[in-house]
Amino acid sequence: MFKKIVNGCVRVVNRWLPDPFLFAVILTIVVFIAAMFATGLGPIDMIGAWGATSGFWSLLSFSMQMALVLVLGSAMASARPCKKALRALAGLAHNNMQAIVVTTFVSVICCWLNWGFGLIAGALLAKEVAKRVPTVDYPLLIASAYSGFVIWHAGLSGSIPLALNGGYVVGDVTYTASTLETIFHPMNLIMCGVILIAMPFVNYAMHPAQDKAITINPALLVDEEEKKYEVKTPADKMEHSKILWVIVLLFGFIYIVKYFVDVVKAGQNVAGALNLNIVNMIFMFLGILLHGNLRRYVDAIAEAASGAAGILLQFPFYAGIIGMMTVKGADGASLAMIISNFFVSISTNVTFPLWTFLSAGVVNFFVPSGGGQWGVQGPIVMPAGAELLVEPGRSAMAIAWGDQWTNMIQPFWALPALGVAKLSAKDIMGYLVIVLVFTGIVACLGFLAWGLWF
Repeated sequence: MFKKIVNGCVRVVNRWLPDPFLFAVILTIVVFIAAMFATGLGPIDMIGAWGATSGFWSLLSFSMQMALVLVLGSAMASARPCKKALRALAGLAHNNMQAIVVTTFVSVICCWLNWGFGLIAGALLAKEVAKRVPTVDYPLLIASAYSGFVIWHAGLSGSIPLALNGGYVVGDVTYTASTLETIFHPMNLIMCGVILIAMPFVNYAMHPAQDKAITINPALLVDEEEKKYEVKTPADKMEHSKILWVIVLLFGFIYIVKYFVDVVKAGQNVAGALNLNIVNMIFMFLGILLHGNLRRYVDAIAEAASGAAGILLQFPFYAGIIGMMTVKGADGASLAMIISNFFVSISTNVTFPLWTFLSAGVVNFFVPSGGGQWGVQGPIVMPAGAELLVEPGRSAMAIAWGDQWTNMIQPFWALPALGVAKLSAKDIMGYLVIVLVFTGIVACLGFLAWGLWF
């Protein structure tokens, strides 16, 4: 019965799930029609709101920040010291159980630190583990590596909590919450801890009997030969110059240290001072350090940049959706305001984050990006939460958790890991349905407890 359910989910996803960009287009059309009814504005006015500077191009800075999160994290994961560390971790696995548990545990931690890093590091670790434990079910192993992504938006590279830390403006109101009220809030850490400890064993419980396991020949997992560089010309020597490499590192790390020293001098909490810019800067200069010279890092960035194509294409459309949702008609009403009032009418201070979490999980199918989803749902959720006296951090984290939750059955972000593993989405999707159910239960109970006890 269980296998029939899993196989049915895989068939539905493969048949009906189009490219995520088409979701953005479909959502644009839906919001265009709905916003005209909500505001009384005509189609030309609505297209004007869609394409205006406050619409289509309003997320340019944020788009670049999100693209860098993915590219910088992926580039760092491809560095030789990182690969060496992953091989050492893979050596901890000697049987099927250890293979799944180690892969899941490490993947969760890596994705919490940086989601771009975690996506690639998890897949690379899974390949190393499969070389050492050839009897492990390979699709489940890759699913376990990807399952760590279910924690990314609650971690250090979470776009929503880091954006909120810098202040988020909706109309004339600015909403602010430090990372102590989001990423490092006790309830967020408790939910992350439960997933970190329990999910490795949930994943192992899905391992099929050995005679039905789909294994892979370790010979097929041989890494591509590392690129060799010839240093002949003056240009080659400059590109591989240790002096220039050291100078760049000094600039970066001196500024990073100065940034946190200034935070401490100002009497602020160091954890609360994290934002997208400083997190990206840390990962950039760690990547430069680990690659050993500037030429290798440039090539690593070039290879990782293709993974950001979806962000670059889709974010302007999400921004256009925001423009249509927030434009006001003659009576001062906007579509975002009407939806916000609906959520207020069915919620209490305790249940509002729960409803927000569930709705964010649905929206994630149409907007498979945390940053894009924040742009679409932020103008709705933040004013509604404020009206119910829900703290900005709790409202924002409900969106963040909903976004990361249904990534388990939305294959957009699995593509980098699947490319490394040489599998397709249908190979792992059935297992991830179970991960979705487990993490959904943890989040629902967690947000109810957040409202009742904190």
